[in-house]
Amino acid sequence: MADVRTVQLGQFTDENAERVAGALERAGILWWHKTSGRFTRVLSAGDWGTRIYVDAQRLEEAQRVAQEALEESP
Repeated sequence: MADVRTVQLGQFTDENAERVAGALERAGILWWHKTSGRFTRVLSAGDWGTRIYVDAQRLEEAQRVAQEALEESP
């Protein structure tokens, strides 16, 4: 596999991150996530959710996929 450069798609609540991740999987977009632990979330206001990173070459497509996934949420 070739080297892939990732960029941050966004920071989401855990529930929304699950929706976005599933939609990215279905779209065949490479993604990665970072979820902060409980203590980090308590001590740092900036780490309140799950950050999702995607293949930089497919960022625009990933943004559309994420937006659609969040609009479909109940």
